[in-house]
Amino acid sequence: MVAALELYLDPDATRRIRTLWDALESEGVQSMRSLLGQRHRPHVSLVVAPRLDPVQVAEALTGLVVAAPLRMSFQHAGQFVGRVLWLGPTPTAELLGHHGEVHARLTRAGVSLAEQYAPGRWVPHCTLSMRVPNVLMAAAVRRCLEVLPLEATVVGAAVADHARDIVHPLG
Repeated sequence: MVAALELYLDPDATRRIRTLWDALESEGVQSMRSLLGQRHRPHVSLVVAPRLDPVQVAEALTGLVVAAPLRMSFQHAGQFVGRVLWLGPTPTAELLGHHGEVHARLTRAGVSLAEQYAPGRWVPHCTLSMRVPNVLMAAAVRRCLEVLPLEATVVGAAVADHARDIVHPLG
């Protein structure tokens, strides 16, 4: 399991993504709703690591508004190798700049981060399912396209390590 610095979305966007999770579940695709006793929250992860110390992360990000009210316009659905289905926001200069600043501060503080979340490699996304059966992927992608575009605003942030039952809000 991994830890992440998660950006949370406004209530309307969260509701729409949870409705999409329900639609996927009704079609036989296990969504993120099924994980963590239905406590999983729609989000975009800025960084991931095997472990994140919430205190160290908060100290490294002192003075930065991690939950900056960034606007996100989700315009596409995608998939990663391993049957992971997601919605992707347009990678604006503001979003990429915020990600780069968070990554740089954490790196300077000695926090070991996953390389696939480094600037230039990071693909901003909101995971919908991690286990889409191959025979259902095309239908699942079509279902995702039905909810797009989806406009959202970041309203919160937290260091989350669900394997260790940690959700530490950040300002």
